[in-house]
Amino acid sequence: MASEVKLPRLGQGMEAGTIVKWLKSEGEPVEKGEPLYELDTDKVTQEVEADFSGVVLKIAVQQGEASVGQTIAVIGEQGEEVPSTDDGAAQSAEKPARAPKRDAEREEGRRASVAEDVAPEEQVTEVKRRPSDGRVKASPLARRIARERGVDLLALGGTGPEGRIVAEDVERAAASAPAAAAPAAAAEAEVEQLTSIRRTIARRLTQAWEAPVFQLGVTADMSRALALREQLLARQPEGAVRPTVSDLLTKLCGVALVRHPALNAHFAGDEIRRFPSASIGLAVAAERGLVVPVINECERKSVAEIAAARHDVVERARAGKLQQADLEGGTFTISNLGMFGVERFVAVLNPPQVAILAVGSIEERPVVEDGALVIRPTMELTLTCDHRAVDGGPAAEFLRDVKAFAELPGLAL
Repeated sequence: MASEVKLPRLGQGMEAGTIVKWLKSEGEPVEKGEPLYELDTDKVTQEVEADFSGVVLKIAVQQGEASVGQTIAVIGEQGEEVPSTDDGAAQSAEKPARAPKRDAEREEGRRASVAEDVAPEEQVTEVKRRPSDGRVKASPLARRIARERGVDLLALGGTGPEGRIVAEDVERAAASAPAAAAPAAAAEAEVEQLTSIRRTIARRLTQAWEAPVFQLGVTADMSRALALREQLLARQPEGAVRPTVSDLLTKLCGVALVRHPALNAHFAGDEIRRFPSASIGLAVAAERGLVVPVINECERKSVAEIAAARHDVVERARAGKLQQADLEGGTFTISNLGMFGVERFVAVLNPPQVAILAVGSIEERPVVEDGALVIRPTMELTLTCDHRAVDGGPAAEFLRDVKAFAELPGLAL
């Protein structure tokens, strides 16, 4: 019996997604668990596997936006009749909906009035306008993009099923509005439309900027940490992932977080959720934008295990192969720009997390030790905290412990 393929909900709060491409064609067999299509959400682009085996009888949405739960394809036996769907999914997201038939007299009057005010090229596409009661039919993703880009949905016509406004309608309106108002420029600017990931970054950073934050900074002597890393490298079997200073720091922060749960928390409106285990997100600069894959239970893992987990998620992040689950559940974030020679910086919160640690480069600097001036490899750490959930005292105690662990790792290991 033929089965309908529904767009899945891959994460909390997901309401829609964009089908990038199908990995199987109509008439092609597919096995359960085999990649079926690529889906772009507001966090990640990932392959979605087939839930059952059979033949792809019909692809209802070739490309473009679809809502969670919408039928996007049908899988069954070869030659089996394709069942009809009642959710409008059989219509491709790329094809505009036709307006309902009007009686001849009303249609003639409408066309005459439009011809006076609208240029010929603007009359080509026929779309449904909003109903007379003023309500707007728009997909959740279209509404989100409209809020982010300041587009008035009441002024748009929809090209989706039954005149529904979809993401592409909002993107076209947002792209055309500035062009009409912009003055002539000496040189034409390069325009790049925001990807769903870039829009998510913009939205989340705006949200983070609204939080009342404070920063604390310390400088850690990394002499013993570097020596420990050399010892770890010497003990690694051939072919294993080589631990980095970042891996060691992730372990140290994991231990410190379970001792200071106020920093290992989420701010959720009228409540603060503190977690017993440290799931640390690592900010990674991928080709499509900043992503923060998560390593779970960092306080329990060895440095070698953290290194292996870090290598896996970073490689998949840069290859665009992260799954939604890789990005969820983080309780704290580390952002390290030391490899770029950045000595110090302030990282922006990663809501709903209440704290993020910015890590600078390790530099040889003069320090005073027992009254004498000596050179030591030091690293600057800057902690940003959401003051709604964390006060200065607990934050300072956490950072003090991270500094102590970095200077004497045995305290944590």
